[in-house]
Amino acid sequence: MKISAVVIMAGLVGFVLTAVSGFLMIPWLRKLNYGRMTHDTVSKSVPTMGGLMTVLGVVVSVIVTAVTDKLSGGDISASGSLIPSEQYTKLWSGIITALCFGFIGFVDDWIRFVMHQNLGLTVRQKSTAQVLAALMYMVSMSLSMGGSPYMFIPFVGMLHMGIFYWICGIAVVYATVSAAEFTDGIDGLSALSTLTSAVTLGVIAAMKGFYGFSMVACALVGSCIGFLLWNRNPSKVFPGNTGAVFSGGMLVALAFGINCPLILIPACFVYVVEGISYVLQVVCYRNSGKKILKKAPLHRHLEMCGWSRNKIVFIFTIINVFGGVTAVALMYFGGYAG
Repeated sequence: MKISAVVIMAGLVGFVLTAVSGFLMIPWLRKLNYGRMTHDTVSKSVPTMGGLMTVLGVVVSVIVTAVTDKLSGGDISASGSLIPSEQYTKLWSGIITALCFGFIGFVDDWIRFVMHQNLGLTVRQKSTAQVLAALMYMVSMSLSMGGSPYMFIPFVGMLHMGIFYWICGIAVVYATVSAAEFTDGIDGLSALSTLTSAVTLGVIAAMKGFYGFSMVACALVGSCIGFLLWNRNPSKVFPGNTGAVFSGGMLVALAFGINCPLILIPACFVYVVEGISYVLQVVCYRNSGKKILKKAPLHRHLEMCGWSRNKIVFIFTIINVFGGVTAVALMYFGGYAG
């Protein structure tokens, strides 16, 4: 199959699977009481954990597309690398790691919305699980690169990082998936933030010929669009931590797959803003007893200041698009495509 056809196929399969699964999964989630009360009503419970739809769409889409391409004589998963095994490991270990993060989010949602314990996993429990998942992912990345891990830095080039790869890698993975959680709970914000970031990383992957990761990015984009059919204002379902954390894990897999995890800073700029706003709120409150925001993260503060949800999502999406354009420019002019 042609590469373009394979990439498009991944997006279409992801879209169809996610969109159609809503007809079955949302009533099931309602029946099993996977829900939470919305901000503007006390009589209607909106199901959460709808991120299971995205997980299904992405994973099945990637498997079906990769297998179909392989049977037709292609090998898109290994494209762009002189060492196919390295690409296979990066691609599939990335997806497995995203599933691990999605499972952590699932457990958190289960405790909160099924067992009705509002706090879910404790901060220590969740952080420990996420760091362990990040550590295992770093092991797989290091092994795929022969024990001498490297990463690309724009305008600097490809560098062998040694121990700093592990330090930087675990920090980036943990920060990304943690920040992804903050985008849940407002109609369309999580899906649109993930969608625009996935487009960015998919374009960057194509610049270097890593079409396997472009395929994964397109599957994620298609699944986000399919989920948005159910997650627009008013929402019929929320992604929950299940979907938000899985999406963060998928973006991590894409960034590490193209050998430039630091590009997540501009490519996922909404994550950065949301994460920093939350950290600043906690630090200021613990040190001075005062809050710098009415409520953290930032989108909650803006909501309490009178911004409509549609306005918040629109502005944040535009910001993420500009971040994505910046990321592509940094990689292109920074020597990545050369």
